[in-house]
Amino acid sequence: MAPPTPSADRYENRLLVLLFLAFGFVFFDRQALAYLASYIDGDIGLTNSQLGMLSGILALTWALAGMFAGRLSDRLGRRKPILIAAVLLFSLFSSASALATGFLGLLAARALMGAAEGAVLPMAQSLMVEASRPARRGLNMGLLQGSSAGLLGGIAAPIAVVWLAESVGWRTTFFVTIIPGIVVAALIAKYVREHPPRRAALAQDAAPAAETAPAGGGVTIRQVLANRNVVICMLIACCYLTWFVTIITFTPTYLTDEKGFAPGTMSGVMTCLGVAWVLWGFATPGISDRIGRKPALIGFTVLAACCPLAVVYVGNPVLLGVLMVLTYTGLGCFTLFMATIPAETVPRTALATALGVIMGVGELAGGFLGPMVAGWASDQWSLRAAMYIAAGGAVIVVLLATGLRETAPAVVRRRAAQGTAEAVA
Repeated sequence: MAPPTPSADRYENRLLVLLFLAFGFVFFDRQALAYLASYIDGDIGLTNSQLGMLSGILALTWALAGMFAGRLSDRLGRRKPILIAAVLLFSLFSSASALATGFLGLLAARALMGAAEGAVLPMAQSLMVEASRPARRGLNMGLLQGSSAGLLGGIAAPIAVVWLAESVGWRTTFFVTIIPGIVVAALIAKYVREHPPRRAALAQDAAPAAETAPAGGGVTIRQVLANRNVVICMLIACCYLTWFVTIITFTPTYLTDEKGFAPGTMSGVMTCLGVAWVLWGFATPGISDRIGRKPALIGFTVLAACCPLAVVYVGNPVLLGVLMVLTYTGLGCFTLFMATIPAETVPRTALATALGVIMGVGELAGGFLGPMVAGWASDQWSLRAAMYIAAGGAVIVVLLATGLRETAPAVVRRRAAQGTAEAVA
């Protein structure tokens, strides 16, 4: 067990705050389009299919960038320069959406933005893993990936974006998004270390379920994909991204067009999603540190399947908001299959590669194809079809998760000790 080190603990907490802000603003920018859709539609016109394509193209370039950046990072042994460049570029390209005069211009801006944002998560989670105590690994990664996106993308974004759009217009709102990214990039450059103080100690205290690197030190993508947990996590990512992107893309439009909610009411309901995002973003992985990754993933995904159904069948906005808080549990699960389980499964020399592949394939299938299929289905039938597609994605995740091998350090050690005791008896 790595000994307690005050300086390492302080750095762990400081790094968590910085990466929390970095990934939070990624989702602030990513979510802005959904909340501005009705304003953009009034200016340049958008069909449901086009709205799905705008989400899909960002997911496509996000996926390709994540896979490329993860592999490049493991080859170079560097995370920090790639992270700084990604934060600066996604802020720049987000503001470029304000210059679009039609659908194709907006599509190009979103594609460039996704290409920059895709590198952020593999770099951030790799840095966080190496700086985290094993007992806090799940919690730290959940706060970084789940709660940050929920607080800034789910709570702050609908309030700030709708207010700015009402006050100064949707184009100026996009221009404002460049400011936080520049500030966060400067803080990362000043305070983040390429090699955290706890890295050497944690190398001797790797997660019990993690595999060791081959003698040559390098790990190929084929070797990473030979691991059952990685393959299952990749399939889960495809289905869970369908659940997530479909909900965030079409729920605002569903609430205003199908249910007749005013923009302010829609914003309030979407803020409830953000509250749930923050809550379950750290609670789910924190609980998984104690009960195990697999049972936490299965249980909270059962709840997540109910969320899009509540959008369809609950008409009262207050009740709907309460149910959103209780059932929008999926973003806490994202940390498990997209970061924590792979980090506890593969050797550290392949960590960014594994995270990039899982995120990339998930974004390609669930983030790129999912919303386009949901948009097409909505134009053919109604927006209700998109909600059914989201619920179906969560149901498939439950089935896939039954095949995972447990990796939570505390649970693995507890089971090992129990097996030893039974053998002695």
